[in-house]
Amino acid sequence: MTQISSPARFDVCAVGNAIVDVLSPCDDAFLTAQSLVPGSMQLVDADQSAALYDAMAAGVEASGGSAGNTVAGVGSFGGRAAYIGKVAEDTLGQVFTHDIRAAGVHFDTPVLADGAERGFGTGRCLINVTPDAQRTMCTFLGAANQLEPTDIDTALIGDSAIVYLEGYLFDPAPARAAFEAAAAAAHAAGRKVAITLSDTFVVARWRAELLAFIKASADIVLANEGELAALFETDDFDAAAAQLAGIVELAAVTRGADGSVILCGEERVSVAAFPVDKVVDTTGAGDQYAAGFLLGVARGLRLEDASKLGSLAASEVIAHWGPRPMVKLEVLASQSGLTLQA
Repeated sequence: MTQISSPARFDVCAVGNAIVDVLSPCDDAFLTAQSLVPGSMQLVDADQSAALYDAMAAGVEASGGSAGNTVAGVGSFGGRAAYIGKVAEDTLGQVFTHDIRAAGVHFDTPVLADGAERGFGTGRCLINVTPDAQRTMCTFLGAANQLEPTDIDTALIGDSAIVYLEGYLFDPAPARAAFEAAAAAAHAAGRKVAITLSDTFVVARWRAELLAFIKASADIVLANEGELAALFETDDFDAAAAQLAGIVELAAVTRGADGSVILCGEERVSVAAFPVDKVVDTTGAGDQYAAGFLLGVARGLRLEDASKLGSLAASEVIAHWGPRPMVKLEVLASQSGLTLQA
């Protein structure tokens, strides 16, 4: 892989949907009663969100959003992270802003001042978790899908080694335009563009558009094996991996308990998952893997070492409720003998 332009003020700058997660335990019968597909992510409107929220069991609220979780993980590793995302001028917006800044992440995207009045309150994701730790997500984007190209700080993008784009942004048109603007600004500054496929349902909705974007604008792709299969419409992992390696410079594909596979040209690196005593909640697992992997790439680590950081971060987050680390990943990395510098 070609080296990242340097120096950069930030290791990773993420562009994503600013979301507050509401996590609750449930059983399969609840999902059936609510007409929810187990393991899926679907978009809902304000009324649907309110009705589901009322039906859910008591749970916890935590700032989330896929890319937001990732940069919070970068910060937990001691990395330098920035975030671009839209919140409303409301209580959940204040919660999100406080939490991401407390994680050491630079965040100053202008708030959507009249969002709540226009029905665009801060986005929230209602996550129902079954006893097997699988999560089923219903997302009301609210202010998050009001992100526009004018919100993209090109100076910030240009001062970030890797710009990480959240695949969920392919759903709302204004945010997709911002997504394109961020990628263009990154390449104009000689920086790397990474994209996460986010969800199999996102891939199913926007397969042609995602493939076109990857071919034209992405240097790095992150996906799980389900998303990879959906992208190339095949359950043959090796065939899909070969196709992905043929259109992108670098890719990391996670395979749950089977670890991850890194693709770089003809090179293929397999890295085992870190052991976990008990999987409690898989929310944020892919996001935290991305945090470790992208930080490692930004700092020029060997691909195997970057992937190990990702696996470590994922193992931490699936051992508890919530999508962000509860202990400093920098400390865990040191205890595990993992390097954070090339």
